[in-house]
Amino acid sequence: MRIISGEWRGRKLKAPEGLVTRPMLGRVREALFSTLGDEVREARVLDLFAGTGSLGFESLSRGADHVRFVERDRRVGAVLTENLETLGAKDRAQLRMGDALSPRMWEGEQWSLIFLDPPYPMLREGDGRQKVLSATGRLLNEFLAPGGLVLLHTEPRSISEHDFARDVAVRRRDYGRTVLWYLRLAEAGAEAEADADEVLPEGDSDDPGGDDWE
Repeated sequence: MRIISGEWRGRKLKAPEGLVTRPMLGRVREALFSTLGDEVREARVLDLFAGTGSLGFESLSRGADHVRFVERDRRVGAVLTENLETLGAKDRAQLRMGDALSPRMWEGEQWSLIFLDPPYPMLREGDGRQKVLSATGRLLNEFLAPGGLVLLHTEPRSISEHDFARDVAVRRRDYGRTVLWYLRLAEAGAEAEADADEVLPEGDSDDPGGDDWE
């Protein structure tokens, strides 16, 4: 997996062996950061369920001021630390080991860009789906800087725009079996909308097996 653009363009990120992580497909990452544009520059970024850190490192490469990675798996955290050292990014990034849905992992900052990339099974089973939605609400209302953005990565049909509060401006983009939700507080200047104006063909998926995640 390589960084797509910016300061570290073409630099390779190490990934854990096996199916411990689910890195976002390169063309989806490229489309995502294309939509973000200059919003990444000087951003304070929170990368939840960070995995290899592909989203956070791409943000740093494109000019983000700081990234906090949150990851619970010690094996994955060791690889993420190695990527931090290889890129010389330790002065612009922080790794916290723990539950990505715990507010204790988010505190101390107002974040301008939050990546929330829960494992797909969490949205399919038990009370995981509600935990993700509850965490999303808290991130939007308590930890997001004015005008900031929460980017939630899911499968199709796992959630809908009706699952978000009425004061949340919602934009949806579909890429095969990947859905990206762009979420802002409505008072930040956007009206709520559901949108799928960029779609990749079915089968262009970043999900190699359904149970592995980043």
